[in-house]
Amino acid sequence: MKAVISVTGRDACGIIAKVSAVCAEKKVNILDISQTVLQDYFSMIMLVDVTEITEPFAAFVDRMTRLGTENRLAIHAMHEDIFNAMHRI
Repeated sequence: MKAVISVTGRDACGIIAKVSAVCAEKKVNILDISQTVLQDYFSMIMLVDVTEITEPFAAFVDRMTRLGTENRLAIHAMHEDIFNAMHRI
């Protein structure tokens, strides 16, 4: 199973490291990552494998949301089934 994690906010040192550290801690494997900085704004999208996740996916989503709040970022984690349903024509 896969999920999409998006991160947006003001650029700061260590954003990728903080998000990847939580992923590693919960055994969420990063499959692909794209990030850019537009002037002072950071944007990142990650495709992750949640097959081996060590907690319920909803708890992981909550943890990512808290990480975002703690760092003044918007972090959203969405299971691929929901992501695909949202973008189906």
